[in-house]
Amino acid sequence: MPKLAPIEHSILELHQLHGPFHIIGDVHGCFGELVALLEQLKYNVTFDDASEKYLISRPDESMVIFVGDLVDRGPNSPEVVRLVMDMVDAGMAYCVSGNHDDKLLRLLLGRNVRVRHGLEFTVAQLKGYGKPFKDRMKKFLLNLPHHIILDEGRLVVAHAGLEEQLHGINSKGVRDLCLYGPTTGETDEHGLPIRLDWAAEYCGKAIVVYGHTPVHEPLWRNNTINIDTGCVFGGRLTALTYPDHVLHSVDSFDTYAKSVRPFIRYHHHH
Repeated sequence: MPKLAPIEHSILELHQLHGPFHIIGDVHGCFGELVALLEQLKYNVTFDDASEKYLISRPDESMVIFVGDLVDRGPNSPEVVRLVMDMVDAGMAYCVSGNHDDKLLRLLLGRNVRVRHGLEFTVAQLKGYGKPFKDRMKKFLLNLPHHIILDEGRLVVAHAGLEEQLHGINSKGVRDLCLYGPTTGETDEHGLPIRLDWAAEYCGKAIVVYGHTPVHEPLWRNNTINIDTGCVFGGRLTALTYPDHVLHSVDSFDTYAKSVRPFIRYHHHH
């Protein structure tokens, strides 16, 4: 077996874009909730049967940025990806790769991956889709950056966040941190990696918006904010508007998966 070249996600630098941005947390196949949240943000989404594409209109020049983990666990990952691809193609969205998106990509590339942690739902949902759609999806996932830098470096979006001295650095180590976050290398009682709380130590000037680990509510901590409010686990799907820091969310329509890891509750410090 020839050694397979690693998947190279890069960095997307968009210093010239200043917003407004609506940054949306982990969707995990929650298509109905995503459409509802976009409509709350005054985007209009319709499906065009002829082109098999979503037509999206927006209220102003705002753009949507997805923090990754578009797929797995939820009821309709393929249509979430289609909608995001169509928004990106229309020039009104960007997306970073999450660890689930990356694993789906490896599966589509024929790599040896274990189909679990919700990937089995995505695989089942993709059975009804033809090769052209899967090829488009593969190309899209292959081109996702691991972090995006916007507004002259004042805003950084990465799936699991990223400490300041690594902003703008492209390496396998940085890519892994963006996708999975820092871990101790040990596992907890659920067999899950013990994650390090990088945001507790963060003192950077750039705002870092991320997801990856469900939180009960998004709270600002040292110029960072986690907006994964666990929609697929019966929580909410959340969007943060930048630069004015307004939060919008829609409640999950259902509990589609059970979270092994409890949601993190951050305590307000008075």
